[in-house]
Amino acid sequence: MARTFFIRTFGCQMNEHDSERIAGLLEADGMEPAAGLADADVVVLNTCCIRENADNKLYGTLGALKSARLANPGLQIMVAGCLAQKDRDLVQRRAPHVDVVLGTHNVHRAAELLHQARACGHPVMEILDESEAFPSALPVRRDLGHAAWVTIQVGCDNSCAFCIVPSVRGREISRPFGDLVAEVGRLAAAGVVEVTLLGQNVNSYGRDITTRWRAVTEGDPSWEAGEAWAGGERRPRPLFADLLRAVGATEGIRRVRFTSPHPKDLRPETIAAMAETPAVCEHLHLPLQAGSDRTLAAMHRGYTAARYLERLAAARAAVPDLAVTTDLIVGFPGETDEDFDRTLEVVAEVGYDSAYTFVFSPRPGTEAASMTALAVAPAVVAERFERLRVVVERSARARHQARVGRVEEVVVEGPSKKDPALLTGRTRQNKLVHFAGAARPGDFAQVTVTRAATHYLEGELVGELVGDPMTTAGRRTRTRIPVAAV
Repeated sequence: MARTFFIRTFGCQMNEHDSERIAGLLEADGMEPAAGLADADVVVLNTCCIRENADNKLYGTLGALKSARLANPGLQIMVAGCLAQKDRDLVQRRAPHVDVVLGTHNVHRAAELLHQARACGHPVMEILDESEAFPSALPVRRDLGHAAWVTIQVGCDNSCAFCIVPSVRGREISRPFGDLVAEVGRLAAAGVVEVTLLGQNVNSYGRDITTRWRAVTEGDPSWEAGEAWAGGERRPRPLFADLLRAVGATEGIRRVRFTSPHPKDLRPETIAAMAETPAVCEHLHLPLQAGSDRTLAAMHRGYTAARYLERLAAARAAVPDLAVTTDLIVGFPGETDEDFDRTLEVVAEVGYDSAYTFVFSPRPGTEAASMTALAVAPAVVAERFERLRVVVERSARARHQARVGRVEEVVVEGPSKKDPALLTGRTRQNKLVHFAGAARPGDFAQVTVTRAATHYLEGELVGELVGDPMTTAGRRTRTRIPVAAV
């Protein structure tokens, strides 16, 4: 009888994609997914360390697993991801019942290390300081057959004062251009219609490749840097705009998303590629973090509020019906009332569709963690957080209310988690829509929006989309087939 595994993922899309790879590796090793944690022979916790709450979640989960391990001595527990990379042997000191600790740079070793721990009878830890190679060739087990993540780069070369990512993900390394286009082609051939390009700073993708090739006098850089760069002016520059166009031109790919760009690197050519490539969705996640220039400078973000607003205005002018989301930090060390008021002003001016709002969390090893003398009182932070929530939700409701009565193109994801009688899907603007009807995951449907809430929309199914909605002229054409609403 095959052994079973269960994976719990904490954190961002990069971690979700790593979990897909781990699941693919375990399946390739002969294991099967378990129905739940209690049924598993192997439990994998793929961790995040961006905020202190993530640490608490991991060690709380490990504490609960201790009794499971006592009841089932054959149970294996693996801790992977960013927190494993950061804490290293601390994980096994705090939780001696953990069998394997695996970092961010050697995901490909997941199955091997489980075998090693089982064979030797004692815990195993393997942490590398840099990736040996991109894990692009690893098997992947996706929850959604129609949608896939594609990692275009690993690591980050920025030095934001609050961020631990460079410490746990390493320096920025871009995957070869040709490798990415080939992977997207294979995904499309397998039935994937939507891809999301992943990276810590996607719009700096390829700068390391073009910088390296600029100094090379022999050889063809087309596979690594793409034909557009190889055949043009060979100057160091990001390749993200070229990549958007190439991925968007892949036959069978109807939607292209990406996350996350950095405001300082949002270049005109990227905005042009978004506007001119029909498959690229009308959604931009552009992390602001703070609206005060003084706070932005202390964070080392590399832009001012005015510069952020200027680039966002250019994107909105070029891409009609663009949805904009963001990240915001409340209570960064030294944040004054005036600083926070400026953040509220910028957030209100932008009118975001939604925002991820976070209380500042000092992470050991970051510059901001040492700014203890500038810490903002918890009561002040809580009050500011509530004021920010009100402003964010007000604009989100207004944006959603403006969509009532519109017919939206929705990709069906499956039954709603809250009400299985309803279907859930997403619009091109990444809006979550709940509606009644009969459709399969991956189907394109036409849905009339009937009600707006802060975080989702409700609608009625009016038709299914058939055929490829993209034409060579770049115009979206739709064919509607009446479907009776349930």
